[in-house]
Amino acid sequence: MHVAIIMDGNGRWATRRGLPRTEGHRAGAEAVRRTVEAAPALGIDTLTLYAFSSDNWKRPSLEVRTLMELFRLYLQKESERCAREGVRLSVILETAVGGS
Repeated sequence: MHVAIIMDGNGRWATRRGLPRTEGHRAGAEAVRRTVEAAPALGIDTLTLYAFSSDNWKRPSLEVRTLMELFRLYLQKESERCAREGVRLSVILETAVGGS
């Protein structure tokens, strides 16, 4: 089974709780870890996470830097574990074609 998740709303989640938007992104990263761990037991053999759209580049630079750092840390920390457990990790980069 293939499940795709659009990771949206972490910043709004944090804002509603009086937290910085970056804290919402950190909470979202933890939710991803729990989701990846639970997927096999749920019969999910392919999990796609849409985590950063081209519109995200318009966010404040601190928020973009925090998101990029979270991606880097997560991939460094989890890629070896994923490989050990037979999970194939693919990163798909969206590139803008043309201009606006």
